[in-house]
Amino acid sequence: MIDRSAEGLEYAAMENLIYPRSPREVMSGWVYLPRFVDKIRLHLVGQLPADYQTNFTKGFDAAWLKAAGVTAEQMIELVENSITDGQVADWVAKNVQKTDDEKAAFRDFILQRGTEGGEITERLQTRKVECGLEHREDITTFVDFIDADEKRI
Repeated sequence: MIDRSAEGLEYAAMENLIYPRSPREVMSGWVYLPRFVDKIRLHLVGQLPADYQTNFTKGFDAAWLKAAGVTAEQMIELVENSITDGQVADWVAKNVQKTDDEKAAFRDFILQRGTEGGEITERLQTRKVECGLEHREDITTFVDFIDADEKRI
């Protein structure tokens, strides 16, 4: 496990934005958790990009909170009072008692979101058009979209 403080977050060189880690990254057996921790750290220091603030603690953040049985306030306080990912991971390991199957179900939900068809898939296509990524046939999930929008893929 890599400990990352707020200073270790990735910088988007061209835009001078700090992006949170990919939703694919894992901490304490939880996909998406490292990204949420980064978003909280950015929020706490006033550097969460404006277009991320609308969905802060909503969307995938809220899905993780619900799956883990933790409140947004608990996570924000935890991250605010920690320095390293290791401290966050230790707290999660101790306080979030979910089975490997529950974590796997959450992982599958996150990594496949956008492939369900209907409104969700239409929303993904709309977001691709809005960001000029409609030509990218490799973007089939919201996680793909996030990684492409943040220039990781």
